[in-house]
Amino acid sequence: MNNTGEIVAVCTSNRKGIPKRPIARGTLKVNWGLDGDAHAGNWHRQVSLLAIESINKMREKGLNVHPGSFAENITTKGIELYTLPVGTSMRLGTALVRVTQIGKECHTKCAIYQQAGDCVMPREGIFVEILEPGTVAAGDAVEILA
Repeated sequence: MNNTGEIVAVCTSNRKGIPKRPIARGTLKVNWGLDGDAHAGNWHRQVSLLAIESINKMREKGLNVHPGSFAENITTKGIELYTLPVGTSMRLGTALVRVTQIGKECHTKCAIYQQAGDCVMPREGIFVEILEPGTVAAGDAVEILA
């Protein structure tokens, strides 16, 4: 397994149910998530991650998708996120996070599912909680710790 990767994009939205837009730099807060993001809060899904490799699978199906299209906060490359066990610690930029959930149930079939008959986020997206605060930006390292 590859233990290091890179952040491709940090994305946020001010309300739920819409694609997120890339920002230059984000702040991850303990017991909260990405500062200013609608999904942040004191719960187990503080920040969502999806690999660009997963997004590219949907591009191969003809969709015009990019970082943030799946409402993920952090797009990564170089690590198969969905293979990480729950409880895995990692560094995202300068923050320390822990994996709390792999995938999610998709209660309503999103616009991407309607277009392609499939969506990677429920299978390949992961969620983390913030253990130590820090900043994240495109180009920052992702490091699997344990």
